[in-house]
Amino acid sequence: MTSTWHKLRLTISRFSELVAFEHTIFSASFILIAMCVASLETNASLWVGWRTFLLCALALISARNFAMGFNRFCDRDIDRRNARTSKRPSVDGRISSQAMIAFCVFNAILFIATSYAINSLAFALSVPFLLILGGYSLMKRFSSLAHLVLGISLGLAPIAGVIAVQGAVPLWSVLLAFGVMFWVAGFDVLYSLQDIQIDKKEGLFSIPSRFGVEKALWFSRVFHVLAVVLWCGFLYLAGLGALAWFGVGISAGMLVYEQYLVHKNFANIPRAFFTTNGYLGFVLLVCIVLDSTYSLLVGKAG
Repeated sequence: MTSTWHKLRLTISRFSELVAFEHTIFSASFILIAMCVASLETNASLWVGWRTFLLCALALISARNFAMGFNRFCDRDIDRRNARTSKRPSVDGRISSQAMIAFCVFNAILFIATSYAINSLAFALSVPFLLILGGYSLMKRFSSLAHLVLGISLGLAPIAGVIAVQGAVPLWSVLLAFGVMFWVAGFDVLYSLQDIQIDKKEGLFSIPSRFGVEKALWFSRVFHVLAVVLWCGFLYLAGLGALAWFGVGISAGMLVYEQYLVHKNFANIPRAFFTTNGYLGFVLLVCIVLDSTYSLLVGKAG
């Protein structure tokens, strides 16, 4: 029994490392933002109910597991030749190619089944969503737009959240999603600076490998400015208040800090990527929840 439990824990640990499970926070914050705002509009409450919440959590995890597993499977030969990624479990033999395929298939089926349980629109979009999620792994072999495709993949999270609550896609959720797209594309460009030489060697179409370091930094800055502008549009259309605007202001400041860290020293890229971006979505979520709670309390008092 002890041996079986140990093997199970080891397997879970390896697959968690494969998909970098802790990075789920990047998209989790924004699906929660969309769900809260949609519920506020539809139900005059921030809480969507346990059923919707748990189904959305399962959809988010399974979709991300599929995307990351497929990416690791497609990139295993490239990762083997990259010193930074050569110790990944998809490369060093801890997880076989067959196991990765089974993992991807299982999570794809789980995502489709979960989408079916959510509502008809979610189910109809489940396969197109999976095609987009898998597209990043292939796109970077053909186009520098791969950074934006990755951004779209995470931008689908708030779209999925609002569909789960409202069964529709209001304009404010589109602006929120496009903001996420440019935010992710901006930090992915910075992150890919670490692999500029291997990308050139492998013929991959990252922005740094195709346009050089200085232009890549400017691409990232423009993407982040667009993200903030789109998030402001989201706040305006959703009718959110001062605390939510304060949250976007803090988020903008965090992006400026991220750009500063990377511009100062590329050794700061892991710190900028994991720490700054990890907190950004959470800070914005907290500010929007506080703003919406205040609005509800004032509305009840009035």
